[in-house]
Order: sequence, then C-alpha cells, then structure tokens
Amino acid sequence: MSQAGELNSGAGPVPPTVPTSFVTNVNSPAIPAANVLNVFGGTTNANNNNGIRSDGSSGSNVLTVQLTNRLQGTTSTVGATSSPIISFTPSAVGTYAIEFRIAAYNSTSTLGAGYSIFGSVRFDGVNSNLCGISDKIVNEEGLMSNANCILSVSGATILLTGVGYIGQNIDWSAVGLYTYVG
Repeated sequence: MSQAGELNSGAGPVPPTVPTSFVTNVNSPAIPAANVLNVFGGTTNANNNNGIRSDGSSGSNVLTVQLTNRLQGTTSTVGATSSPIISFTPSAVGTYAIEFRIAAYNSTSTLGAGYSIFGSVRFDGVNSNLCGISDKIVNEEGLMSNANCILSVSGATILLTGVGYIGQNIDWSAVGLYTYVG
C-alpha cells in the first residue's frame, strides 16, 4: 500500500490560515485574539433600513450583531400613577412610524394585560408631533381594564407610558420597532 502525500518533517500539523480581522458595517473591525472572536447579539435604536448591523467598536475580539431600529424599556407603577416605559428622542428630521408591544403584570392581584400600539410621529428638529390618533389593541384581564398604556410626545421626546390604578403594583415591559424616512 502506498502512503502517497506530502511529507512533513515539522513538529506538528501546519496551522490553518485564519482571518486577522473582521470588517463590520459600523465603527471599527473586530480583531480576533489568539484566534478567538466572541460574537454576541444585541439591540440598538440606531436607524438602519436593513434592521441589522455588525459592530466591532469594542476594539477587542468582540463582534456584536445588533437588531436596529428597536426601542425597549421597563418600569413599574404603584397605585394610580403613570411612568414612562420607553422614552425616545429622534435625532433626524422626518417621520417615525412606531409599533410597540407591551406586557403588563399586576403583582398585587396576579392579573395580566397586553397592548399593541401603532402610531406615527413627525420630528421637525425641535419638537415631536403626533400624526393623528394611534391605533391600539387591548387585551386586559379582569380589573386590569383600569390600567392603560399611552403613546404621547413631550417636546422632542416620544413617550410610551404605563398608567396604573389604585392599590395595585404593575410591572411594565415593552419592545418597539420604528421605520424612519426624512
């Protein structure tokens, strides 16, 4: 039997050729350290038509793949108070079509609620302006019908606010997605 092939008199196998940097579409490249590149997921409210971007701006061997155009936040209300779940200040003049998914959990009475809100906001460089009345889908359990969720503006800031009710502690969580043109 023949042992055809390349003879190698070195101490071990020839190491593979590996990339020394990974170009990203944001900031600087990710540079592997000792042939290791850590790839993590994340989110950002930065506008990107593709909805996803890569970022190597840590300056190390970390590459972050981010979902873009996302807004997220949490808050709690105690009693009949209101609290912003998400605050977002646009950076560019134009129109922002925004969709929010909101989950609410009443830890006092162990009740739940869910909301979807779709609205549009025009930013003129100084103030945010609602474009008509937002559309809302409401799914509330029992007395959670006393709670509410509101899309509003204050100056330049776009606000998604949770509204609680008397004697109840409510935890709120929301994720939003926007589309921008300007």
